[in-house]
Amino acid sequence: MQPAARTNLADTAIQNIRVEITANRWQVGDRIPNEATLADMLGVSRGTVREAVRVLVAQGFLETRQGSGTYVRSVIDADDSLLRIRRTGLRDQVETRCALEVEAARLAAMRHTPEIIAGLRQLLADRGEYDAANHDHYVERDLAFHKAVVSASGNHALAEVYEFFSASIQEVIKATVTGELPEPDMAAHIAIVDAIASGDPDRAALTTRAFMAPIILELDRFLAS
Repeated sequence: MQPAARTNLADTAIQNIRVEITANRWQVGDRIPNEATLADMLGVSRGTVREAVRVLVAQGFLETRQGSGTYVRSVIDADDSLLRIRRTGLRDQVETRCALEVEAARLAAMRHTPEIIAGLRQLLADRGEYDAANHDHYVERDLAFHKAVVSASGNHALAEVYEFFSASIQEVIKATVTGELPEPDMAAHIAIVDAIASGDPDRAALTTRAFMAPIILELDRFLAS
């Protein structure tokens, strides 16, 4: 029974600290109270505070700095934000994916290396053609390819935003491979890699936009019917 009680105490501590953060009582960049102070505030042991802080660091709310303390990294509840994103329309999600991937491809065309291009081609080879028997593997490999394109942009903030949207993007991929939306074929994927490899940012952007266009067009047709 004791481990369960400890878990409940940690969960309560996590929730209470999150409330302090999301209510902006502690601002981004602020150092939060030390373990002893938090333990007194929350009425728990210092070990429970350490456990709660560890979880909040993993969730992106806090960051620890060696020899300095623990600081507020974000006041945004990523889980809540992601839930709101998933409640938006599918077209909004596809448009957002398109905007991110078009800009990523444009930057990748300017910043790629031969190793990056080889990696993208290998990811496509691993992805292969769609096979219903390997549905989950295919979706996972397809998402890995698109994440790699975004990573090739060399823009870490863009990659973080794309990662944040990845659950939503995965839902869009699932909708295409199951036939609800048109699925770009292997040639369309290869065309993106070729455009990036060309070093022409305009070509890379246009190719990626063309890749997404049939999906958006089908959504427009569906919404207009």
